[in-house]
Amino acid sequence: MRRREHAMVMRWTFWVIAGALAASAVGAEARPPSRAPSCFYPSDWSGGWKATPDSKTIYLRVRAHDIYRLDLGSACPDLQAPDAHLILNAQGTDVFCTALDFDLGVAEVPPTIAASCIVRRVTELTPAEAAALPKSLRP
Repeated sequence: MRRREHAMVMRWTFWVIAGALAASAVGAEARPPSRAPSCFYPSDWSGGWKATPDSKTIYLRVRAHDIYRLDLGSACPDLQAPDAHLILNAQGTDVFCTALDFDLGVAEVPPTIAASCIVRRVTELTPAEAAALPKSLRP
């Protein structure tokens, strides 16, 4: 009887592992290929930026010709204020590579208490993607 129980446990373990491997392979195929993270220093940011009308995305001009898209965790309505300006601080590091590196705030002039905006994802646009941006969103 012991052998039979052992064989059943071994078969069950095999099928559980096989199912998990198959599920992970399917999940890997369904994901689009990701780009390697591209980083920039706070001093690389030219100060140029534009927010989408829904306040959920910000485009930053970095260096002379690069554009980064910051997807926010939720709408940040203060971005639409006519005199709004961004406050970018690197969180725990001196370089921006991932969403976790951003401590992003929006303040108005004259200075007010800055509203925090949570960055969910950072993407450097390709030259083709940057060229395809509507003029109203080009920083």
